[in-house]
Amino acid sequence: MSKVEDFLTADQEQQIIAAIRQAEKATSGEIRVHLEKHTDLDVLERAEKVFHSLKMDNTAQRNGVLIYVAVEDRIFAIYGDQGINEAVPDNFWNSTKDVILTHFKTGNFTQGLIDGVLLAGKQLQQHFPWEQGDINELPDEISKGQ
Repeated sequence: MSKVEDFLTADQEQQIIAAIRQAEKATSGEIRVHLEKHTDLDVLERAEKVFHSLKMDNTAQRNGVLIYVAVEDRIFAIYGDQGINEAVPDNFWNSTKDVILTHFKTGNFTQGLIDGVLLAGKQLQQHFPWEQGDINELPDEISKGQ
């Protein structure tokens, strides 16, 4: 079994998916978490590539957010689409990253991802509130790469 498969238990994955669903209830924004073993690229560059490969740039308001984790490398990045990046403060992703990092440093990866997802959801809600007729444009499940 790969380290990606060992990173979270099935129950932990379900907790994170529940956080994504909770965060998206009040926003038209879309949040995804992607795990993979390793990247040879700069972590933000890899997150951008994964973002596009998951077609997260196809949302109506360009307000998708990806939390990318390279498990073996012990690095992660947050990548937001054009619409959200134009709406949030410059330091938003850094403060969200700090919250995740605090948990990751103690080995609490599940809580780090949950808190990161919920914080991203709160920010999305302020700039992209849920409106009548909004649909879930992207899957909530955690995606996994090699």
